[in-house]
Amino acid sequence: MTVTIVGSQLGDEGKGGVVDLYGDAADVVVRYQGGDNAGHTVVEGGETYKLSLVPSGAVRGKIGVLGNGCVINPRTLFEEIDALRDRGLDPDIRVAERAHVIMPFHRVLDSIEEDVKSEDDQEVGTTGRGIGPTYEDKAGRRGVRIGDLLDPDVLRERLEYVVPQKRAIVEDVYGLDPDELDYPKAFDVEALHEEFSEYGRRLESMAVNAGQFLSEARAEGDNVMLEGAQGTLLDIDHGNYPYVTSSNPTAGGACVGSGLAPGVVGDGEVIGIVKAYLSRVGSGPMPTELGGVVEDTPGYDEQGEGDNEELATYIREEGDEYGTVTGRPRRVGWLDVPMLRHAARVSGFTGLVVNHVDTLAGLDEVNVGHAYTLDGEQLETVPPTTEEWARCDATLRTFDGWPQQDWGAVAEAGYEALHENARAYLEYLSDELDTPIYAVGIGPGRDQSLVLEEPEY
Repeated sequence: MTVTIVGSQLGDEGKGGVVDLYGDAADVVVRYQGGDNAGHTVVEGGETYKLSLVPSGAVRGKIGVLGNGCVINPRTLFEEIDALRDRGLDPDIRVAERAHVIMPFHRVLDSIEEDVKSEDDQEVGTTGRGIGPTYEDKAGRRGVRIGDLLDPDVLRERLEYVVPQKRAIVEDVYGLDPDELDYPKAFDVEALHEEFSEYGRRLESMAVNAGQFLSEARAEGDNVMLEGAQGTLLDIDHGNYPYVTSSNPTAGGACVGSGLAPGVVGDGEVIGIVKAYLSRVGSGPMPTELGGVVEDTPGYDEQGEGDNEELATYIREEGDEYGTVTGRPRRVGWLDVPMLRHAARVSGFTGLVVNHVDTLAGLDEVNVGHAYTLDGEQLETVPPTTEEWARCDATLRTFDGWPQQDWGAVAEAGYEALHENARAYLEYLSDELDTPIYAVGIGPGRDQSLVLEEPEY
């Protein structure tokens, strides 16, 4: 069996910490989609590791695999590997030959398009790291793959085909001179061939046929953990399009992006990671961000924008809600249960891990978006179009808050030591999603999680 870790919201749920928490029993940890736009933070022995591409299991010394569903910037990959080695770790990373390569021109085009969209307030809020343009070339059958870097002749052929197209886009569509941009060598075939042929030499000992490698590892008795990046509502098929990433963070993406069969992933555990409130980086709807009717509360009324902004600032600071990759402050809102119902249905969660419960401590009341109202109709889950979702009003349900506690003592004593109001909040969530809670995060460290159940391999 396998264990798949899926973000159930808009990213930033704490997936890296959960991979680390449950990673001791794993032998291989696989990133199955995304690129260095991910931000996974692992705290181990008082040390904080911020990873954007290397699988989170590297901190525990596990074999890490970047699957064929990933898009890979070799510069980032080797920078992260070297940084981990400088800190005394010895990461063992394998890279799928079928994975696509983020080229410098992808990053340049990403930034240009986002700038153009911003003129009409249509920007998505990308990280500017070339993720979308790389997936575009993958779908357009003009991409460069890791396997291409291993053969200089094939790499030259790929570059001679695609680079003139990219130059033409910059010149004819955007009216810019490719040679006068911040990264002029991004459109130079010779410079690119020299640089990426060298990456190919470094990657030669790391490159694998991912699906075969993982199948053989499982046949030898190894436990495989699959790690998604971003979250369900950023899934290109099941998220709030177009404010999405360019891949599938949901559990189905684990099959396509790793080369393991659907039955393998489906027979294993799928753990949904939930932040006890909601945050996001970038544009797009967020019904629980502002306003909403507080249900079943005496004298309920719509909350004022000022009160919510003050509370959002408090939660942002308490939860350190700043992007791991970008450093941008995250937008903050109440937990969105229709979003979670959608995520549970799409990925088939067998367990939940709820993080940042400590962040909400000290509030008199804690609200959740229990349902939506759209054109007078109550909805239990996310509507299919982003335009409809943007018109949804969140109907809030109020819970009594819980006090600050000695979180170290709670971690040592276990789940029952958690304040009863916090447990009531968690049990409501488990009931609504019909999924047991496997762990509760009350701090960033591995020893600051209350583990109720271990996933089964």
